[in-house]
Amino acid sequence: MGEETENSPAPARRSWKRPGGRWRLAAAVLLVLAVALMLIGQVLRIPGLDVLGTDVKDRSGPAVLKSVQDLSRYEGAAGTYQVVVDLEHDARFLPDTIRGTRTLYVASGSVASYVEFGGLGDGAVTVDADRTEATLRLPHARLAEPALDPERSYAVSKQRGLLDRIGDLFSDNPASEQAVHVLAARRIGDAARESDLTSRAERNTAAMLRELLRGLGFERVTVTFG
Repeated sequence: MGEETENSPAPARRSWKRPGGRWRLAAAVLLVLAVALMLIGQVLRIPGLDVLGTDVKDRSGPAVLKSVQDLSRYEGAAGTYQVVVDLEHDARFLPDTIRGTRTLYVASGSVASYVEFGGLGDGAVTVDADRTEATLRLPHARLAEPALDPERSYAVSKQRGLLDRIGDLFSDNPASEQAVHVLAARRIGDAARESDLTSRAERNTAAMLRELLRGLGFERVTVTFG
């Protein structure tokens, strides 16, 4: 008899899987879900999911009183104006992409017209003996300084050259719009001077004084400006 060999099945190979692989897969899935939720919250503005949003913190100090001025004038009219400012600063020998700025700004502001009562002399108001007729001599109406409205003023676009962008990184007041604000206020002031704002203020002031003095018993009230 020949040698008998026992055909026993070969031992099954064990496949060893690293436990860290499952954790990496789970972490990747959770990361993808978290990013997706954050993007959805950012786009749809869902409370609690908009984690990429910005928080506004007001750390401003209290207002400090610098001066007090007593006013003795009557504002008879006020005008509201809007102007589009296109301000450009160019370098002489460099292209705009290297050095230069251009700002397109929409500015809204108002200008008041008033009649000053504080400097009236003794002869500014005359009354007859019967106290039925009064004559008032007032100075011409003036224009107050233009007041810009920050809630209705905004920058449409601002283009800056490469050197200007680099300079803003080291500036205490980067991309300052002070020059734009000054120019906008000047343009609004010019528009107010070209309008009939002062004459309207004088008419309204005269009407107010006539109504006031007639209520005090005067039958005839004359108001002149000069």
